[in-house]
Amino acid sequence: MQFMMTLILVVQLLAALAMIGLVLIQHGKGADMGASFGSGASGSLFGATGSANFLSRTTAVCATVFFVCTLALAYLSTPDTRGAAVPGASVLDQPAAPGAAQIPGAPDAPSAPVASQPASAAGAAQIPASGN
Repeated sequence: MQFMMTLILVVQLLAALAMIGLVLIQHGKGADMGASFGSGASGSLFGATGSANFLSRTTAVCATVFFVCTLALAYLSTPDTRGAAVPGASVLDQPAAPGAAQIPGAPDAPSAPVASQPASAAGAAQIPASGN
């Protein structure tokens, strides 16, 4: 299973690199005007418009391979929990794992209760009664 995930990851990385290269090679929409003034695009290997179709189709194939590899990696990386849960039961119905509710790095709850201070000692503002 680990070999399969590694193989799919390598194919995904190669498809991503090929897609980046193909996008960088392609001409923008404004490049057609420059070709009419002799920029050399008409003398390319695929002709004036053939390179755009070839590169765009190859980019689409690389994007499809990339997304299929992403979905395959997501499917293979999820744990198999078919027998662990009761059919029809909610995730909320399952018991929590021990220590799952505790936030890592958070201080533990105090063991002794904290004594509360009276309001006058805590510095509460005292409003004098008006004598009207």
